[in-house]
Amino acid sequence: MERYRRNTLKIVIAMTIITACLLWISIGATLAQTATEQVSTEPEVTDEEDVTKSGTESLDTAGAIDITSPSALLMELNSGQVLYEKDADTPRRPASVTKIMTMLLAFEAIDAGKFSLEDTITVSEHAAGMGGSQVYLEVGETQTVQDMLKCMIVSSANDAAVAVGEAIAGSEPAFVSMMNDKAAELGMTNTHFENACGLEAEGHLMSARDIGILSRELLLKHPEVTEYSTIWMDTIIHKTKKGESEFGLANTNKFLKKYEGANGLKTGYTSAAGFSMSATATRNGMTLIAVVMGSETKDIRYEDAAKLLDYGFANCKIYEDDKVLDGKDKIAIDDGVERYVTIEAAKSFQYVFVGAANTGNITKKIMIIDKEAPVKKGEIVARMEYSQNGNVLGSVDLIAVKSIEKQKYRHALIRILERYINIY
Repeated sequence: MERYRRNTLKIVIAMTIITACLLWISIGATLAQTATEQVSTEPEVTDEEDVTKSGTESLDTAGAIDITSPSALLMELNSGQVLYEKDADTPRRPASVTKIMTMLLAFEAIDAGKFSLEDTITVSEHAAGMGGSQVYLEVGETQTVQDMLKCMIVSSANDAAVAVGEAIAGSEPAFVSMMNDKAAELGMTNTHFENACGLEAEGHLMSARDIGILSRELLLKHPEVTEYSTIWMDTIIHKTKKGESEFGLANTNKFLKKYEGANGLKTGYTSAAGFSMSATATRNGMTLIAVVMGSETKDIRYEDAAKLLDYGFANCKIYEDDKVLDGKDKIAIDDGVERYVTIEAAKSFQYVFVGAANTGNITKKIMIIDKEAPVKKGEIVARMEYSQNGNVLGSVDLIAVKSIEKQKYRHALIRILERYINIY
C-alpha cells in the first residue's frame, strides 16, 4: 500500500510538471484571458444616488449685483469655480496685491527648507530704499523671517517684501523672474511682474482672474497665511546700530472689521492703480475669494467686495463627498503579480452648486487610466468622475496604495503550479 501511495504521488507530480511545460508556451494567452475574466467578474464601481437638491446651472449674474469697480471676480476656494466676473481678464495695475505672489513664494521657500521662520534676514541697501508703504527697515538691520512676513502681510511693507525676495533668490530681479515663472506655471496669462512689492512700474500688471487664481493657490497650499492676514495690530523690534526700538504694525485691510468671516487677503493702492484687493471670507465651511480692481475710493472697494461675497454666500451650496470610493477600493490590473491594485482617493470631492435649487442625481463612475502593471505606489491609476444629468462636474484622482510588479513567466508558472497542487 505504501508503495502504491508513493507511485501515485510520483505520477501526480510528473503530470503537474508536464502540464506546466505544455502551458508554458501559452502563458501569454492564459494571462490575457485571466485578466479579461478578472475585469468582467469585478463588480463595476459605479454609484447612482440622489445626493443634492441643487442644480448645475450657473448663476445668471447679468444685473444681479451692481459692481462699480471696473474689474471684479468671485471664486469659490475649493472648486475654483468662478461665480461672478466683470471684465476679469483685462490687465490692470495691481499695486500691493502683487505681494500675494511674494507671500506664496516665501511660504514655498520655507517648505523647501530655504529658511525657517526663526531664521533672520539682513536688510540690503536696495530693500531699505523702497518707497511707499514701509516699516522703515534700515540697511544692515536683521529681522526674523516671521517678522518680515508680518511686516509684508499686515502692514504691506515694500521694504520687507523686497528683503524677503532677495533672501529667496539673491536679488530682486532674480526673484521677479521666479514670480513670472510661477505665474506662467499657474496659468496666469494676463500677469507680468516687474518688482516684488507692487510699486508702480511700466508693464507691471495683473488681471482680476489671475489674482483669483493666485489667491486660491496660496490659500489651498498654505492656509497658515490667514494666521498673518487676520492680525489686526502687532509690533516688531527694530534692531540697529542706534539700539532697539518698538514699531507698531496695523493691518491695511480694514475689511476684516467690516465683514463677518473676513480672513484676508491683501489690499493695494496707488494713485495710478486706484484701490484694489483680494478679499477672502469663510462662512459655514465655505470660503470665497472676491477680487476688486481699480476702485475710485476705498469705500467703493469694500462695498463691492461685500456685495460679491454676500451674493456668493446667498447663492452657493457645496456638495462634498468624503467617501469617494464607498469601500470599493480595488480595481483589476493586467499582467501584475497581484490580480488587483488597492486604491485610495487623493482627496474628497467638492462641487459648488449655484443659482436656484433643482433636484437631480449625481452619478460617479471609475474611469481607468492605466490598469497594466507595473504600478508604483502613489501613481494615479484611475479617476472617480462625477456627473449630473450627463454633465461632468469634476473628478478625483485615485492612486495606488502600494506598488505592483509586472508579472513574469516565473510568477505565472508558480501560480499555475499552486493551482494544480491545490486540485490534487
